[in-house]
Amino acid sequence: MNRPSSEQLADAGVGVIAGVAALAGSLLAAGDSPAFVGAGAAAVVRDTAPSFVAVGVRSLGELAQPLLVATTGVLLLGAYATLTVLVGRYVADTPTRALATLGLVGGLTLVLSGSALGALGAGIGSALVVGAANATLDLGRPTGRETPPGRRRLLQGAGVAVAALAASAIRLREPASTGDADREPRDPGAAELLSAAEDRSFSLPDTDPLVSDGFYTVDIASVDPNLGPGDWDLTVTGEVPEERTFTLSELQGMGGERRFVTLRCVSDPLNGTKIDNALWDGVPVSSVLDEAGAPESCCVTLHAADDYFVSFPARRWTTACWRGDERPPAPAGPRRPAADARPGPLGRDQRQVAHRDRDPRRTRRRLLGTARLGGHRRGENRRQTPQHDRRRRGGSSRGHAYAGTDGISAVEVSTDGGDSWTEAALTDPLPGAVPLDAENPEPDGEAADAWRMWQHEYEATERHEVVVRAIDGNGERQPEAESDLRPSGPTGWVSETIEL
Repeated sequence: MNRPSSEQLADAGVGVIAGVAALAGSLLAAGDSPAFVGAGAAAVVRDTAPSFVAVGVRSLGELAQPLLVATTGVLLLGAYATLTVLVGRYVADTPTRALATLGLVGGLTLVLSGSALGALGAGIGSALVVGAANATLDLGRPTGRETPPGRRRLLQGAGVAVAALAASAIRLREPASTGDADREPRDPGAAELLSAAEDRSFSLPDTDPLVSDGFYTVDIASVDPNLGPGDWDLTVTGEVPEERTFTLSELQGMGGERRFVTLRCVSDPLNGTKIDNALWDGVPVSSVLDEAGAPESCCVTLHAADDYFVSFPARRWTTACWRGDERPPAPAGPRRPAADARPGPLGRDQRQVAHRDRDPRRTRRRLLGTARLGGHRRGENRRQTPQHDRRRRGGSSRGHAYAGTDGISAVEVSTDGGDSWTEAALTDPLPGAVPLDAENPEPDGEAADAWRMWQHEYEATERHEVVVRAIDGNGERQPEAESDLRPSGPTGWVSETIEL
């Protein structure tokens, strides 16, 4: 087997560098948006993967997105490098070679992204590398110490790629805008309910109050869609007399309501962190489905603008939300104008106790897109979690308890490994839903699907094991038997050994 020559290795190196510059050029031109070639290529990789690969990737949880990005990057670099090497093999003069590279790389990018701007950026980036790598430069070196041609080509091409990467990095630092970047001022009705939630919260160290300080983020796409309220709509298709599309303003005019709702990711493991609570503005989905003429027995598949989709029985979809209030309010910047709130598939019969360490940099994630009515079914899951304070000579456990729409009636704590149990202190339930137009809402009733805080202090002088379990509103105790996240969600009591 013949080894590749130094010239062939240099051609391959220039091809890879041209691929890097193409990615940087597309990012520089399109920004962190769906027009970036990486987003389109990732969608192609995801959608063309065999079903058994998709199932395996889904089991990776948080590692799925980085794996998709890495795989897409390698494939794109390989494709761009191959095109660049082929052009170099069949085209002799440098200007024509650069133009041919621009055309081929730009054409591939256009096919993958559908963006002429991103395609132009990718083509120009790769063409500049090809032109620089094959240019003859008099660097003023002493006779006899000339840099080998292959190395010189790589250095000259790499200089262009580094410049493109630096420019794209600067581009990414610029805040994106949806045309509605500034957050709307909080109205008096929302302020009244948030104040009630604050009054009912326990003041506990390293623990969120009843309204989360930030909201967890789960990304399934390599690039988030950049939609403003004017761009968003909800389309209902499937088992309906005719397709109906609702704008955001139309949804807001359907007699909305304001309610506290706890959201949790289906991939949240035992003692996980993907659960938060906020005050949401929205419209009951029953109003939307009635307007569309949907049958009562149907199920729903939600399709989002970033190609995320999820299916569940329609009875679980309670609210289409367009705003969520956290503490503190989210900073100005791109906002996702809508989400869905539904008690399931993990929430309807779940008992959970949880503790949280918050990262203030996390922002909210919302579902965007269309709802399709169909005949899908999905199972239900259970899961659970505590937190202890080692700074006291005694002991202190604290956290949040959540059981979906069943509610929480009690949290029990054992400080002797489960031999005896004591009921922990619970916060009062959050207020129930109120009409959206209520300026001075009465914070009464109980939230139908929101967590509660709990705390328990005790005396301890030696090593001990703390175990925590929750009891839902039906009097059902959290199951002790442990199970994994898949296929039906994690279960089990949460325990921790405390060293004093």
